[in-house]
Amino acid sequence: MKSVISKLVRREPTATPEFSVLMVCMGNICRSPTAEAALRQRLEALGLHQRVRVDSAGTHGYHLGSPPDERAQRHGRARGLDLSSLKARKVALEDFTRFDLLLAMDEDNLQELRRLAPEGTAVRVKLLMEFARNHRDVREIPDPYYGAEMGFERVLELVSDACDGLSGVLHRMLGPEATRS
Repeated sequence: MKSVISKLVRREPTATPEFSVLMVCMGNICRSPTAEAALRQRLEALGLHQRVRVDSAGTHGYHLGSPPDERAQRHGRARGLDLSSLKARKVALEDFTRFDLLLAMDEDNLQELRRLAPEGTAVRVKLLMEFARNHRDVREIPDPYYGAEMGFERVLELVSDACDGLSGVLHRMLGPEATRS
C-alpha cells in the first residue's frame, strides 16, 4: 500500500494541503464520517492536520445535508471524536480529481466508486481496510445503520485500526518535516 500512496503524493511544490483523502460509504451518516473524524484526530496528533485534507461522502444521496447518525456521534464522542459539524453529501465527479485517495468502507461502495471514476482515476479508489494493521483479514467495515448499538463499536474498532495504519503511512510518505509544527 505504501507504493500506491507514494505514486499519488505530489512531490512538486503545492499549496497546502499536500495530500487529500475522501472517506466513502453509502449514505455518509455512519461509517465515512466516523472515518473522517478518526483520521483527522490522528493527523492532528502527528502534526499533519494542515498538510492532509480529509472529507467524507456517500455514494447515494439519501441523507444530503443531514448530520451523522446520533448513534455514530455518541459512540464517537466516547472515543474523543467530534462528528457534530459534519453534513452528509454525495460523491461528485470532481472528487476523483480533487482527492488523492478515495477510500470505500465496503466492496459495494468500492465497486460504485470504480463505476463512477473518470478514466485514469480508478487507481485512487481503495478500501479503507487495506490500511488496517491488526485486522488484516477484514476487508469491509460493516454498515451499522440497521443493527444494534454494538455495530457502531465494531465500526470504531475497525476504522481506528485502519486510520492508525493510514496515518502512519502518510506520516512516513510526507517526510520528517511532518512532525514540525
